[in-house]
Amino acid sequence: MVWTGPILIVVLFALIFMFIMKIRHFPNGSINKDFPPGPWPMPIIGNLHIMDLKRPYCTLHKVNLPAVSIITRLHKGQRLSKTYGPVFSIQMGLKKMVVLSGYKTVKEALMNQADAFAERAEVPIFEELTRGYGITFAHGENWKAMRRFALSTLRDFGMGKRAIEDRIVEECEYLTERLESYKGKPFETSTIVNGAVANIIVSILIGERFDYEDPRFIRLITLINETVRLVGSPSISIYNICPALGFLLKAYKTITQNRDEFYAFAQATFMKHLKKLDKNDQRSLIDVFLIKQQEEKNVTKKYFHNDNLKNLVFNLFVAGMETTSTTLRWGLFLMMKYPKIQQKVHDEIDRVVGSNPPRIEHRAKMPYTDAVIHEMQRFANISPLNLPHATTMDVTFKGYFIPKGTYIIPFLGSVLRDISQWEKPDDFYPEHFLDSEGKFVKKEAFMPFSAGRRMCAGETLAKMELFLFFTSLLQRFTFHPAPGISPSDLDLTPAVGVITPPMPHKVCAVPRV
Repeated sequence: MVWTGPILIVVLFALIFMFIMKIRHFPNGSINKDFPPGPWPMPIIGNLHIMDLKRPYCTLHKVNLPAVSIITRLHKGQRLSKTYGPVFSIQMGLKKMVVLSGYKTVKEALMNQADAFAERAEVPIFEELTRGYGITFAHGENWKAMRRFALSTLRDFGMGKRAIEDRIVEECEYLTERLESYKGKPFETSTIVNGAVANIIVSILIGERFDYEDPRFIRLITLINETVRLVGSPSISIYNICPALGFLLKAYKTITQNRDEFYAFAQATFMKHLKKLDKNDQRSLIDVFLIKQQEEKNVTKKYFHNDNLKNLVFNLFVAGMETTSTTLRWGLFLMMKYPKIQQKVHDEIDRVVGSNPPRIEHRAKMPYTDAVIHEMQRFANISPLNLPHATTMDVTFKGYFIPKGTYIIPFLGSVLRDISQWEKPDDFYPEHFLDSEGKFVKKEAFMPFSAGRRMCAGETLAKMELFLFFTSLLQRFTFHPAPGISPSDLDLTPAVGVITPPMPHKVCAVPRV
């Protein structure tokens, strides 16, 4: 019994030594002395103790959130990019990650060394959800095949062309009619705006639109919203560190149940399309995929199978709805917050468009509205951490050695708030995109769709949707906060999620006379 204490101490030191050796070496045994610097990790948990799990971007970079001063106080001194520079490392559990911060650094990695940073990191929750199929979280050749198919099919169905513009303009009418039905009374924006935006991608995916009251449609939107919110929750951060704990986590169970319910809907939709499939009359992305599936029967390496189709539909549904609708909701929220800016948009619409339906051709004549829409995307910063990348090879970057397979965070939030690129990075300031004569100017640091090999496949569609939806709504309505709430009361704190919407709120859409 006398030796029990010393033995435990020796065992403890041995475990700590083994942990230190593990984090100082790469899997191939080489010392990681040239690895990017970062805070010293604790045994087992890594740097978990210094992270704001609800808003990790607050820990990684200087972020001013007016209504969450307690958060910025808690993490004062823990803004890691300020301490360690534009390339630094963090460790979550036993997983090492490299964070790329600031416009120049992110651009150099994703654009100048695009191939080296083109892989998708294997994040447990995303691997569980998709099994590596589809497009967003796919890997290697499967990702390349699905991305080629998605891009070519979206183009064939009119992405960036007059056909899809007509479809969006038609949906704008449905949306404005719905808002008129509230007669200026307060309503919550998420379901209705999500529904309008979702109908555009749904029309491409399955060749039809849903009524906003359709219970199936409402359920699909609810599944997506809940899943996106939970994927960014602290409990899923814990799951990503230790997947074995999944059975204990309610959020994990809900996410997998939502996935299975969505897949069941998708499978039923496939079967319906298969029954009336006509090679000479392909009306949707699903039709095109199923035709390719039949043509691939004699091919050795198959990509056009149902697992890829289910995940591709899921990926495009989420990307085609959640990001654009979240940005649009931020836009309406910001118009309530800044009524003088809203009035300037009204004035330009009245001068250029009048009472006619807005069209894409109007955008070149509306520099202020275009600047407001771009600033909405920059300021809202709805995906601050971007989706994680991984290195495809050993790479030397900014003087640091980063081995193949390293988890990379191209920190978009630091690009869209980079003080060297934006005059007032923490303010909503449309003049970021205007010159001294009021003409629209492009900014290289404007990267809301990411950049490089993994940039958003639907960027062209999203830009068209944002302009047409936003302009159509501002043409017909003035947006006010709910009665009893002043613009100064509106809270700019983003909600928690892998996509960050505004906090729950209600809007009054008052018809313009």
